[in-house]
Amino acid sequence: MGDDTSKKIIVFGAGGRVGRAAVAEAAARGHRVTAVVRDPARHPGLERPGVALVRGDATDPESVAALAAGHDAALHASARLDVPSEEYFTATARALLSGLGAAGVGRLLTLGIATTLEDAAGVRLMDAPDFPAEWRAFARGHVAEFELLAAGAGPELDWLMVVPPLDLNAEAEPTGGYRTAVGTVVDGPGRIAHADLALALLDEIEAPRHSRVQLAVSG
Repeated sequence: MGDDTSKKIIVFGAGGRVGRAAVAEAAARGHRVTAVVRDPARHPGLERPGVALVRGDATDPESVAALAAGHDAALHASARLDVPSEEYFTATARALLSGLGAAGVGRLLTLGIATTLEDAAGVRLMDAPDFPAEWRAFARGHVAEFELLAAGAGPELDWLMVVPPLDLNAEAEPTGGYRTAVGTVVDGPGRIAHADLALALLDEIEAPRHSRVQLAVSG
């Protein structure tokens, strides 16, 4: 990819499996990447040509604004298991809305969770009667995040929630492709490799085709 089409992309949560895959795919396509983690010392393998590893906090609007300045797009792939889901994902949504707005970043992709999608009958997976309560609590964090983005993003921020299937599998063999659906579960086995999810993420950054929806992605 030539310099005329390369972008500057900031990845929050770059140390996780999805974040790492996205950083690798972005760098392979010739983009310049800022990989944001809470503790750079824990992720020495992330830094490579075209990738800057930095410390940052996706819940802090000032940190987001300072780090995101000059970037074309942002990817939010961070998560915390030691903080209640709704608390964490609403904090990141607010910080990203404020910080990216201040930095002038026009495209945001954030990761969702498959349990917030609707099945063929139009029922969200998380609303099924036998759905585990602890999983429902985690899913509510992404629902709240989506609602905050929908209500708070102005026309200057083109955002998208990309939702992998329930089986986001580190051991799945990459296929080099993916399938999508808007707001509903993708038909089929519901499995995808991290590398194939990264393809979808970078495709939507390079040539945005979906906006302000949940885009389900599967293998």
